[in-house]
Amino acid sequence: MRAYYFDNVPGDQRLLHDSGQPVSDEVLRSIGVLHWHIPTDEQSQIEAVAEERSYKNRDIITITREGLGDLYEIKLKNFYEEHMHEDEEIRYILEGSGFFDVRDHPTDSWIRCQVDAGDLIVLPAGIYHRFTLDEKNTIKAMRLFKDEPKWIPYNRDEATDANPYRINYTRTLAVN
Repeated sequence: MRAYYFDNVPGDQRLLHDSGQPVSDEVLRSIGVLHWHIPTDEQSQIEAVAEERSYKNRDIITITREGLGDLYEIKLKNFYEEHMHEDEEIRYILEGSGFFDVRDHPTDSWIRCQVDAGDLIVLPAGIYHRFTLDEKNTIKAMRLFKDEPKWIPYNRDEATDANPYRINYTRTLAVN
């Protein structure tokens, strides 16, 4: 996985938008973003991470223009809307590639995390983020869950800023 500050240049969200400013693993860890590279032919390592982090369930999601048909652009727009979840978001990329953008703290700048096959990324509950495909327009990912599979986005607004999971997340940043 490669991380860098988003350039904020208007245009297609699927482009690199690379500012030329890399982001270190230390910065990612400081905002709670974890990642590993586990080759897709060594998925037994996923079991070890899943056990260590108490992930009990999983499913596979495939996002392609062909697979989603008329819903493709709508889904991509929904994924790219800035939001948070009350659970960790865990994705292991099996095929294809895309971008997870996460908010830096305290600057609120976007950090773009470019993910490819073999990348495992964990976003903490309460972090504002968004997702998009890249120009290849395809990704297949394993989603891991601590409990029953669910994906409930809370788009950023004043009410979400007051969400207990968001408040807990920001408190953990203050401690670090």
